[in-house]
Amino acid sequence: MSLFATKPLHTILAEAEGGTLKRSLGAGQLVALGIGAIIGAGLFSLTGIAASQNAGPAVVISFVLAAIGCAFAGICYSEFAAMIPIAGSAYTYAYATMGEFIAWIIGWDLVLEYAIGAATVSVSWSAYVLSFFKDFGISFPARFAASPFEPVTLPGTTTVIQGIINLPALFIVAIVSLILIVGIQESARVNAFIVFLKVTVAVLFILLGWGYINNANYQPFIPPNTGEFGVFGWSGVIRAAGVVFFAFIGFDAVSTAAQEARKPQRDMPIGIIGSLAICTVLYVAFSHVLTGIVSYKELNVAAPVAVAIDKTSYSWMRPAIKFAIIMGYTSVILVMLLGQSRVFFSMSRDRLLPKVFSDVHPRFRTPWRSNLLFMLFTGVFAAFAPISALGEMTSIGTLFAFVLVCMGIIIMRRTHPDQPRPFKTPLVPLIPILGIAFNLLLMYGLGWTNWTRLIVWMVIGLIVYFSYSRKHSITHE
Repeated sequence: MSLFATKPLHTILAEAEGGTLKRSLGAGQLVALGIGAIIGAGLFSLTGIAASQNAGPAVVISFVLAAIGCAFAGICYSEFAAMIPIAGSAYTYAYATMGEFIAWIIGWDLVLEYAIGAATVSVSWSAYVLSFFKDFGISFPARFAASPFEPVTLPGTTTVIQGIINLPALFIVAIVSLILIVGIQESARVNAFIVFLKVTVAVLFILLGWGYINNANYQPFIPPNTGEFGVFGWSGVIRAAGVVFFAFIGFDAVSTAAQEARKPQRDMPIGIIGSLAICTVLYVAFSHVLTGIVSYKELNVAAPVAVAIDKTSYSWMRPAIKFAIIMGYTSVILVMLLGQSRVFFSMSRDRLLPKVFSDVHPRFRTPWRSNLLFMLFTGVFAAFAPISALGEMTSIGTLFAFVLVCMGIIIMRRTHPDQPRPFKTPLVPLIPILGIAFNLLLMYGLGWTNWTRLIVWMVIGLIVYFSYSRKHSITHE
């Protein structure tokens, strides 16, 4: 069997028509799904960090640059998602264009984006929940909200202790997993409510904060470089684009729900591009107001938005902002775990993974066993691992997926030129090439430490592939 044997496109399309997953999502729900995945830590935390350490007020340019890179990939995703409306996202597209081996690599790589990403966000969720409780006089034992491998400073003191287990993070992973087991329609309804809450708070911050902008805070708009690459100046703007790229991770998760969309050929491009466009506008406006209310030098804090609120007469919004952040993190976890189970669902259907990952619940019609397994896997990381460094692994894994999807468009135009395309990527091969180049540049900016982690994870994946997947694959028949 060739390592680069492709899965016939007619077989993939037949699976899309005869799938067992329930088609219940419309265009609006897909847009909300994308917004739910995108808006979270990026909007409420990374904006301040990137402004204070790299770009200053010019962080708004960084958001635009990051969005451009995502847009190239998003346009390519939209063509694939409309043409191949089946669960699996970049994995399925790679199988149809570049063969089984590359498909396996990208499917394994997506664990970094989805499962590890969900674990990372759940730890941040835990920290904000404890801070929110503290505002109302509710305390929670610090030892039971931290990893045993990370020192924790007790609030209001200089005492450092070791954590035992992060119970709140474990709790949210379990709750979200159970929601996903109950059903995709129910999950989408929960997500739509959460998206409404956090977008409302973000828009309120922009509208109410606009009147408190001090134009002096925008001077200089691009602070002079300190002599070190990436610390202000134009190099800082570029590095900040790599930092705030984390804020855009998630729009591709919409494509993993293609097999559950009512009209995927029409609705998938709307969901992907629509959610990316809405979030880009929100990010640019939000960062402009934030750096206008507060000097970028004061934004190197865990909750920069709270600092900005304190400089207005709307301090009563502080608990609301924290609540929106908590809700934002919740929807990110939901969409990440949804995407992960759907990718492994497709890989299991191709027999690259055991059947347990594609077992569909007889009543809920969801891959419930896969959800349970990832609840355990993600829960272990959330409860015990010091996963701050894994956030960058999430980013490099996502960028790698974007590169392969852009390559896939070029290949598919040559191998299947007459295949109906309800949505076509314009200016091929220019757009895909720009997507490849831009996302490789962002990968380079993440440094060799993250490249090393990516390589180690891929080596583990290759061991699984050659010891199990290649022997059981449908292309081996």
